[in-house]
Amino acid sequence: MTFKLLTVTAALIGMAATGAVIPGICDEAARATPVVTAAASQQTAPDFAGINNWFNSKPLSIADLRGKVVLVDFWTYGCVNCVNTLPHVTDLYAKYKDKGLVVVGVHTPEFPFERSASNLQAALKRHGITYPVAQDNDSKTWNAYSNRYWPAQYIIDQTGKIVFQHEGEGRYDEIDRTVAKLLSANS
Repeated sequence: MTFKLLTVTAALIGMAATGAVIPGICDEAARATPVVTAAASQQTAPDFAGINNWFNSKPLSIADLRGKVVLVDFWTYGCVNCVNTLPHVTDLYAKYKDKGLVVVGVHTPEFPFERSASNLQAALKRHGITYPVAQDNDSKTWNAYSNRYWPAQYIIDQTGKIVFQHEGEGRYDEIDRTVAKLLSANS
C-alpha cells in the first residue's frame, strides 16, 4: 500500500467511525445537523406571498395571526419525509388549536403534478388535514422564508417572531414543548 492510499483509507475509516459526512458528496449532511435557528435572533416572520389558493381557510397573513402561536409547515404531498411528519402536525393541531395554535401548511411543489389544486385537495382529504393550507406554486413564500428543505417547520410567537426552526423529520417532542411553552406564556 502506498502512503497516499494508506492516508486516504485512514481518513475514510475515521469519518465512518465518527459519523462525519463529506458535504456536497453525501446529502446526509443536511440531515446530520438539524437546523434550529432564530431563537436568539428573533427574526420577524415573513408574510405569506404569492399564494395560488387557500384550502380550509380564507387567505391569512402573519399580521392577522398576531396574538396566536403559529406553526408554518413547509411540505409537499409527493415527499415521503413530509408525509411522515403529517400525523404529528395534525395531532399537534388537534391538541392545541383551541388554546391558540394556528397551523398553516405551505404546500410548495417539487414536481409538476404537485401543482394541481385538485391533486392537493385530494391529498388534504387523504391525510385528514383540516388546518389552513396555502398553495405556494411559485415558491414565493418558500423564498420569503429562505427555506431550503422539505419538510421544514417554523414556530412563530404571539408577537410575530420566529422562535424555532427545524428541517426534516423528528424533534416532535421539542416542537410540542415549544408550542406548549408559548401558549402557557399567553395564559
